Amino acid sequence: AVAAASRWGVDLCTIHAAGGIEMLRECKAMCGQTKLLAVTVLTSLNQEQLASIGVQWPLAQQVAALAELALKVGIHGVICAPTDLHLLATLPRDFLRVTPGIRPEGTATGDQKRVMTPAQAARGGASHIVVGRPITAAPDPVQAAEEIIKELIQC
Repeated sequence: AVAAASRWGVDLCTIHAAGGIEMLRECKAMCGQTKLLAVTVLTSLNQEQLASIGVQWPLAQQVAALAELALKVGIHGVICAPTDLHLLATLPRDFLRVTPGIRPEGTATGDQKRVMTPAQAARGGASHIVVGRPITAAPDPVQAAEEIIKELIQC
């Protein structure tokens, strides 16, 4: 999939850091100009849910370990909850930090467990934010997107 994404000129491609070092290395070898983002721990998971799938480490330790593994292999960045950004503070600034789980003030969190507002994520060090339902499910998606942009400009 990574090789195909590269051939098609995809800018960013998501892989899962929990796939392990060999998978990460193989993906890196095939990515060409495509930048790879390694998912650490899904924003829809909390500590209890992480334990239910067999991960016994504290959530913060899992996020940090997977981010360090991705960096070690040369992956371009990670996808993590905005509430986990502080765990990446010691990593290089050019290591991308992509954060889903972005919810403007007053919007429903839905299935997301670890969320922040767009401005909080930007101030916390996110290089990119991912906003889905607060825009796509809004009565006026254009207005919702414009309000998020305004919030980011002001922070």
